[in-house]
Amino acid sequence: MRPAGDGEVAAWVSSLGLPGLVDLHVHFLPDPMQRKVWEYFDDAERNYGMAWPIHYRASEADRLATLRDLGVVAFAPLVYPHKPGMARWLTDWVLDFAARTPEAVPTATIYPEPDVADYLDAALRAGARCVKAHVQVGAYDPRSELLAPAWGMLAEAGVPVVIHCGHGPLPGDFTGLDVFGEVLRAHPRLTAVLAHAGMPELDVALDLAERYERVHLDTTMVGVPFTEQLTPLPADWTARLAGVADRVVLGTDFPSIPYPYAVQLAAIARWAQDDRLGEPFLRAVLHDTPARLLAL
Repeated sequence: MRPAGDGEVAAWVSSLGLPGLVDLHVHFLPDPMQRKVWEYFDDAERNYGMAWPIHYRASEADRLATLRDLGVVAFAPLVYPHKPGMARWLTDWVLDFAARTPEAVPTATIYPEPDVADYLDAALRAGARCVKAHVQVGAYDPRSELLAPAWGMLAEAGVPVVIHCGHGPLPGDFTGLDVFGEVLRAHPRLTAVLAHAGMPELDVALDLAERYERVHLDTTMVGVPFTEQLTPLPADWTARLAGVADRVVLGTDFPSIPYPYAVQLAAIARWAQDDRLGEPFLRAVLHDTPARLLAL
């Protein structure tokens, strides 16, 4: 059984014996920045070579209402800078957003710059329980010496970093799991959540999860029809998921996805049809594992 549409999601989640969904990969941004992000996706045919219609283009209040209607009881609102000098004020903004939004977990972001350790330390002291790093948009080298103190601080604190370090949807100068693999070699205790399960390098992402006990995969846009045409799942996907089943977490990229939220949940439910996974896997992915990472 899986939800055929958003209207069925809350009841489906309840049928699994869960209090709701915990989504580790959701974006809320200051309104001017959100509009610019949507403008970029509106031009996706030129930027990505394919149309990317925003399914949840709405006001902040309406987007929050949609998440509540879906049964999302907690989420990590992720923000990310694309140039120096943005990470500090974005972190301040998202901490304020979380303070006024009951379901939002306090988060932070980072960028390789001289004061990164200062504002990250301040954010952790203020209660940040998740950090976003976006190598592709930020166009930075995660191996930068400027970031070493931040990686060390996060490893020590056990605070997860959701990192977009894969080549999808477009490769960058420093994308690729081989690059971030060097960060993991230097900081093997880092709790890293590979956004989009490292797409398109799904096999390599699984390798890293098998090698490092604190590496997790998020489900964002993985296995849905929109991305299957570009990045099909490996033939042994569910077999290998069974080996890291306790380190797979729900992520969706809400609101800037080109399909209903239920489509992602249906994909995860299909994986769970493998007898090696089943409903225990579903409950872990949709609630228990992200709740543990976010210290709920």
